Amino acid sequence: MKPMNVGLLGIGTVGAGTFTVLSRNAEEISRRAGRPIRIVAVAEKDVARAKEITQGACRVVNDAFAVVSDPEVDIVIELIGGCSIAKELVLKAIANGKHVITANKALLAMHGNEIFAEAQKQGVMIAFEAAVAGGVPIVKAVREGLSANRIEWIAGIINGTTNFILSEMRDKGLSFDTVLKEAQRLGYAEADPTFDIEGVDAAHKITILSAIAFGIPMQFDKVYIEGISQLNAKDIKYAEQLGYRIKLLGITKRTMAGIELRVHPTLIPAKRLIANVEGAMNAVVVQGDAVGATLYYGKGAGAEPTASAVIADLIDVTRMHTADPEHRVPHLAFQPDQLVDLPILPIAEVHTCSYLRLRVHDEPGVLADITRVLADEQISIDALIQKEPGDGEDETDLILLTHLTLEKRVNAAIVRLEKLSVVVGKVTRIRMEELGK
Repeated sequence: MKPMNVGLLGIGTVGAGTFTVLSRNAEEISRRAGRPIRIVAVAEKDVARAKEITQGACRVVNDAFAVVSDPEVDIVIELIGGCSIAKELVLKAIANGKHVITANKALLAMHGNEIFAEAQKQGVMIAFEAAVAGGVPIVKAVREGLSANRIEWIAGIINGTTNFILSEMRDKGLSFDTVLKEAQRLGYAEADPTFDIEGVDAAHKITILSAIAFGIPMQFDKVYIEGISQLNAKDIKYAEQLGYRIKLLGITKRTMAGIELRVHPTLIPAKRLIANVEGAMNAVVVQGDAVGATLYYGKGAGAEPTASAVIADLIDVTRMHTADPEHRVPHLAFQPDQLVDLPILPIAEVHTCSYLRLRVHDEPGVLADITRVLADEQISIDALIQKEPGDGEDETDLILLTHLTLEKRVNAAIVRLEKLSVVVGKVTRIRMEELGK
């Protein structure tokens, strides 16, 4: 059959991995897709570098718009990143009747509703497996493999940089700043790591997963986001002593009141499989009403792991290229006219359990003052541990674990606790999730 012609926008780490894997496994991929798939054009600012990678196998240009307008190109792979020029290129490709594959989670989380609507009008496909968890096929799993289920919740370690940092802090007892510098030296963290360490990258990804799980529009602006830059190594140690691990999780849940959509450091029982995911690896737990809990684990970044997802999308698009648009798998799992606008709950209306660490004076009446505040706010204590003060010290750490409580009650309690004369400084609070039984 006639080959499927591909235009590649950007041949950086993932683009080069895609070109390499597609070339290396060309015969296997062709057997699976039913026809050859070939990259016929690459757009890259560094033309010399692109030519060195492609070795004359295709055209190399420095104008990405020339590729998305090329009548020879059937599928465009967008690996440029960012939201401005990438959005313009994707919409232009769609307008020209080309299918689009992207690894751009920020683009989809922020502009996916517009992009999917335009693709629907033009009868083209947008494929984005590589946008969430790299080589882990979580999009296909939720959208297709679990389509018989009513998805109840998803919780995932979906940023490898933060997971590497938290793993090192726990293993070596080092501070956040020390481990961040090491992560940058090893290439796990960018020179500017803000999107990773402050939870923005994970928020982009959980926005996409939430839309697929519950059939709702992308709503990145409603995600509650809290990163790991303020985490103290002391809390990681205390969590370990209590039988928990701290992970940065992206969480989305269906509740009677609406959809929870949040990213924050989370205490997870150490016996859970996801609590034992270390280093730069990713893992996602999906709870379905029929199947129960399922776990997806693997490399969330890197040239060839991400290329694995990009090329899987290429094969899918090639297989479905000639199918009527209404017979294809919907972009967001549900038929476009069946999306629902369920409310996204503000974080104050979410119920969570909490770990609270207070620095307190070692004197009589401390517990009575603290428990009185919690009782006033209808917060039930699950466990309480008071550490012995160090030699010559008159202050100590008090750790409280709460039962499930409305977030705004915990916030109100923290404000009151910090005003008590027996409490020194700020109260540290980290949310907790059981994630199954």
